[in-house]
Amino acid sequence: MLLCFTIAFALFAGVNGKWTGIAINPEGDTVHFSYTFKTYNGKLTGLALANENPYNIFDGKVKGDSLSFDVLNDDGEKILNKGKYYSIGDSISLNFFLRAQKVHIKLKRADK
Repeated sequence: MLLCFTIAFALFAGVNGKWTGIAINPEGDTVHFSYTFKTYNGKLTGLALANENPYNIFDGKVKGDSLSFDVLNDDGEKILNKGKYYSIGDSISLNFFLRAQKVHIKLKRADK
């Protein structure tokens, strides 16, 4: 029964909420990521934090289990993020390119 409730909650919540993950940047440093996603009618907004530095999410979209959004890095470079939400397991697989290298993050819900 608990499993059914957890799956139902994940399906209802979708990508809305707070998420965290860790990635290795192109220089080999560990970077802690935190995202707060808000969705409405297929649009995605929110805030991304990389090592506590805030970046606004813009041009975000959610369609089914796919999501995409942009952030501007400290150099003013637009970085496209693409991902997939997995309701079973309540996680997000997120990819983006940073300095011509692909970065992958597995996000877990932080606000359970």
